[in-house]
Amino acid sequence: MNMLKFWMLPFVVIVCIGAGNIRTKPDFRIRTITAGVSLSSMSDTASLLEAIDFLRSSEQRYLEEGYEVQTVRIATQSLHQMIDGSPDEKTIDHLKRMDKIVCRENVSLAIGEIIEGDQYDPELTDWVIQLNRETANINFSVPISSKNKGIHAHSIRNAAEICKALSQEGNGGEANFKFTTSANCPAGIPFFPAAYHEGVNSFAIGLESPDLIKSVFAVSSWEDAESNLKKEMELQLRPVEEIAVQIASASDWKYDGIDTSPAPGLDASIGEAIETLTKRPFGSATTLSACAIITSAIKDVDIKKCGYSGLMLPVIEDRVLAKRLIERRYTVEELLLFSSVSGTGLDVVPIAGSTSVEVIEGIYRDVAALSLKYDQKALSVRLFPIPGKDAGELVEFENPYLTSSIVMELN
Repeated sequence: MNMLKFWMLPFVVIVCIGAGNIRTKPDFRIRTITAGVSLSSMSDTASLLEAIDFLRSSEQRYLEEGYEVQTVRIATQSLHQMIDGSPDEKTIDHLKRMDKIVCRENVSLAIGEIIEGDQYDPELTDWVIQLNRETANINFSVPISSKNKGIHAHSIRNAAEICKALSQEGNGGEANFKFTTSANCPAGIPFFPAAYHEGVNSFAIGLESPDLIKSVFAVSSWEDAESNLKKEMELQLRPVEEIAVQIASASDWKYDGIDTSPAPGLDASIGEAIETLTKRPFGSATTLSACAIITSAIKDVDIKKCGYSGLMLPVIEDRVLAKRLIERRYTVEELLLFSSVSGTGLDVVPIAGSTSVEVIEGIYRDVAALSLKYDQKALSVRLFPIPGKDAGELVEFENPYLTSSIVMELN
């Protein structure tokens, strides 16, 4: 490819505060600045308030530098590490106090894994339903695999029961938006619901960057797409990292890195970015190759990385992916195939409301197995059983972050 063509990407100059330098307007948004805190106890709301103050000052710093920051979030250590035994009514009371604070401040909260890996708690599903009914902004996960214990058959059963029960809590199955299973997921992921924290107070950055990928692919060939994407990401993300390092040096908060996963939004489609390279609808031949190219580039970017740093394909958070599903261009099995060369698993996948707990378990087990096949692969699964809907039927959502599509068929 003519390199002059590559460097003729859209170039909009904005003024940087500070040293008087100039840089191009970024082709991405900061999806989240996520603070990780270790609470001293379930009643430790002071640490939450401290984290909120830190997030607001960090958010302001990025805004002053010309970046759009969509959300700020807090992740604590996993819930099972903060309590003795199973979560109960008292745990709900503590979480309600936390929820009141984060709702008032428009901050999302993740409490990590609510049960230890490969454990089964017969009362956990009822507890989760109560948590869902009495809080509004709390995210959580259940682990289904880890390097130490392999596939977690017992917690897979718990997770499947929770998924099924949450789907029946109204709003067309949308209660599952705040719940995921985590397969081999590390601490420090800035994206929800899989986030949890370990160690000293720290923070990480998550991105919404499909438009950056699309702009690079528009002037790239198959031969140079990966190297072009790596170069452009380094060019645009290094200033983000420089600001983060400055924030860390001026505070008691450790900088964990940037999760380079290109999280999509309803107006920033990863499906469209992939199609810009393949020149074919998502799901066609060469989709897998494009997924592999994106993943290789974002994992090789020369910055401090954290979290998934893998390709996200959230079906009903992306208008192009949702449209291609309506056109029946890909299946759940093919999404799993794409995850084998990318990540981050199966995300916001609509399935029939009649799907049994046993079938959901089977899907979790497949993803758990895939996470252990490749070293360091972090995957998660967020399924949306849709009450009253069968495979192929149109489904719409009240959640403003979700788009209409059809229910996926499970073989």
